Amino acid sequence: MKRSEVNEIIRESDKFIRSFGYVMPPFAYWSPEELKARTATDSKAIREARLGWDITDYGQGKFDELGLFLFTTRNGNQEDLKKGGGMLYAEKIMISREKQLSPMHRHIVKAEDIINRGGGTLVLELFNSNPDGSVDEKTDVEVATDGRIVRQKAGDLLKLAPGESVTLLPGNWHAFWGEGGDVLIGEVSTVNDDLTDNIFREPIGRFSSIDEDEAPLHLLVSDYDKWLA
Repeated sequence: MKRSEVNEIIRESDKFIRSFGYVMPPFAYWSPEELKARTATDSKAIREARLGWDITDYGQGKFDELGLFLFTTRNGNQEDLKKGGGMLYAEKIMISREKQLSPMHRHIVKAEDIINRGGGTLVLELFNSNPDGSVDEKTDVEVATDGRIVRQKAGDLLKLAPGESVTLLPGNWHAFWGEGGDVLIGEVSTVNDDLTDNIFREPIGRFSSIDEDEAPLHLLVSDYDKWLA
């Protein structure tokens, strides 16, 4: 992706998020220079927890068709998770554009509530896992959605209107997209690790390569290792 495209997506996404009354945390608007300076002093945890902007086209170069906007607002750590006490949770705000696919994937550790916060309908295609972790295309899928259990055939579509949510457990294969408009999505989960805990059905990249055709408006989490070193 070109940096100019990333910058424009940030501007558009911030406007869309604010239209629903959701306000991003102050560090979202720090310049790259301020983020670097403050990471060395009072805000080291932002880099360590990989909080911030995250825009991906999964390395395929067609963001409008295959992509996702994310912003991680809080995130615990793996050591607390191993101990079973402390900050064991994470939270994201995301945007799935109309007909923009987030491809089929599962998590090894993370359980997550996916919440339609507003906009169009959020559509999820769901499968279970086979014992070897591959997609189980035969067995019925059972998930919790807002206090009730939903059972459906493998590969059937679960549609969430604004205000509705679904709980996905480790091993639940899922792909999703917006229908009838862009969708503002909330995610509440156990500790998030996007470096190792995303298993995709097809070989695909989690983060995008950036063509630096202009200066970054704000850094992405995938920029941190390079820009904040």
